[in-house]
Amino acid sequence: MQSCCRATAASSVNRERRSRYPSSERLLPGPSSMDLYEKIRTLPTQPGVYLYKNADGEVIYVGKANNLRSRVRSYLLEASQANAKTGSLMREAVDLDYILVANEHEALALENNLIKQRKPRFNILLRDDKTYPYVKLTLADRFPKVFVTRRLRKDGAAYYGPYFPGNLAYRVVELIHRSFLIPSCKVDLSRYHPRACLQFYIHRCLGPCVDGLTTPEIYKDAVRDAQMFLEGRHSELEKSLTTRMMAAAEKEQFEAAARLRDQLSTVHQLQEKQRIATAEQSDDADVFGYHYEDGSLAVNLFHIRSGKIVDRREFFWEELPEILEPADVHQESTDAAATREASAFNAGHMFSALLKQLYIDQQYVPRSILVPTDFDDRETLADLLSERIGRRVEVSVPQRGEKRSLVDLAGQNAKQSYTQRFRVLEPSRKAIQEALADALMLPDLPKRIECFDISHIQGAETVASMVVWEDGKMNKSAYRKFKVKTVLGVDDFASMREVIDRRYRRLKEEDKPMPSLVLVDGGLGQLHVAAEALESLGFTSQPLASIAKREEVIYLHGSEEEPIVMDRRSPVLHLVQLIRDESHRFAIGYHRQRRAMRDRDSELLNIPGVGAQTRQRLLTHFGSLRDVQQATTESLAAVVSRKTAETIWQYFHQEQPAN
Repeated sequence: MQSCCRATAASSVNRERRSRYPSSERLLPGPSSMDLYEKIRTLPTQPGVYLYKNADGEVIYVGKANNLRSRVRSYLLEASQANAKTGSLMREAVDLDYILVANEHEALALENNLIKQRKPRFNILLRDDKTYPYVKLTLADRFPKVFVTRRLRKDGAAYYGPYFPGNLAYRVVELIHRSFLIPSCKVDLSRYHPRACLQFYIHRCLGPCVDGLTTPEIYKDAVRDAQMFLEGRHSELEKSLTTRMMAAAEKEQFEAAARLRDQLSTVHQLQEKQRIATAEQSDDADVFGYHYEDGSLAVNLFHIRSGKIVDRREFFWEELPEILEPADVHQESTDAAATREASAFNAGHMFSALLKQLYIDQQYVPRSILVPTDFDDRETLADLLSERIGRRVEVSVPQRGEKRSLVDLAGQNAKQSYTQRFRVLEPSRKAIQEALADALMLPDLPKRIECFDISHIQGAETVASMVVWEDGKMNKSAYRKFKVKTVLGVDDFASMREVIDRRYRRLKEEDKPMPSLVLVDGGLGQLHVAAEALESLGFTSQPLASIAKREEVIYLHGSEEEPIVMDRRSPVLHLVQLIRDESHRFAIGYHRQRRAMRDRDSELLNIPGVGAQTRQRLLTHFGSLRDVQQATTESLAAVVSRKTAETIWQYFHQEQPAN
């Protein structure tokens, strides 16, 4: 028999993983001359990851095992016992690859990476797009800035977080603006500019964009203070601020001393809050609960920090994959009814897959993870997370007491989430606002959203619309129409820039509040020109987003590289689509109105002897072009001369020559 392991075999998975895993790890496809069942029987008994493939070479399932041969052979047993779910995998699978690793920890990590890369349809995949924000300090820049982001990169910046709830990150950044004057704007600080923006004049920025407003030394001190603040080194920051405040006072630099005094007061307040939280603190924990019914699944995750539930996260699966991890062949249940029930929904397998995808690649993992059901690799996962984080992480299944009550509470909320999601109950206005604020990273609950759209036909009669969503419903009395004045031809970007500038320049002149969110219909191009228009008016921190028509992807200004892709049943997506569609409808209606006026005007002006003033008299008297067409010569002569009336009547009633 030909050996199953060929050192010369190279596959796509092997090439992908070679750079990230030790040289001892090899993807080992069986020889092509063997059928699938023969390959399974000759698998090694070492730890590893296995990949089932279909006839097209697509990976359809990824799993890991301490004993590859024992685990993979169990699929044959499940299929032979007419297990429909496992049988569907085995009917489709025609090939098998595997990767040997040193231990089960490496198998867990590799399995997680391969599932995220390949997204096999028989695996349970994490379908939640929500990630929690971090505060990013761009230390690699000449003049560092501070931002809120949801994506960690190796770009020389310092990242702090994650923050629960999501708007806490915005409050932290706002505090840094006020106290340390570090900006978040998009201005290029690698060079100087002629003048500073509004943020400098309202004392929320040191003005590094203009030569002479600050010095590199002063800015460096501010960045160092912000770092100590974000890292929680409040005592060290307090000493530094006190020393510099006293020195500034001695030099009679009273404005600088007052600013340092205000920063010191902020640090004192935060220290007091921290002492209170520490007195009540218990270990951080994540608590899971679930509800499964009619083939659909809802999972709730409670984030507990300092002994308090600070946020809740929801996961939904409408259709679970058609494969559940088979039981070990040596640990099969003899109770047929229990086996059938387990095959209907394997909660342990689901939580095993979910926790690996949630935590293995995360920088922060709480000390305790509470789940409602046990699974085979629970302890192995806890050991792996502990190794990666550098402290002990426990993954436990509480049976009684306060922790079990928390798991039960999460389960009750999961049932409620299931009802709202799959039984189509309309969520409350506040629930929609909270979900929208969380998804779009808004600092506060949205009260007013203004949405813009451009409409034209090949550049003719270009118009724009603005519709308003306010307090949970569309406010039609606040809708606005715009006739684009400065743009010739087809240029949606320039048209959007003009309309945004006109709208918010007027709000600024009238000293009226800005909306909670500005939404534009379109992709990144429309988003960027809208941002440029707002920034030119001094609105550098205005929440701004766009929604692309085809992909239904939402782009946030400042996080363009992290587009938000929502589930098609998400109420937040439905709300954004409703607002966008209303803006589109309103823009098209206005465009048709303008086009009708243009067509009406041009039709009358084509008649010899009818000029602009005559056209206006006719339309004013008869009301519409149609009534002019139906008027008699006598009726027309009451408005214009007899000769012109006859010319008009003949124009509309004479027989047109055949083509």
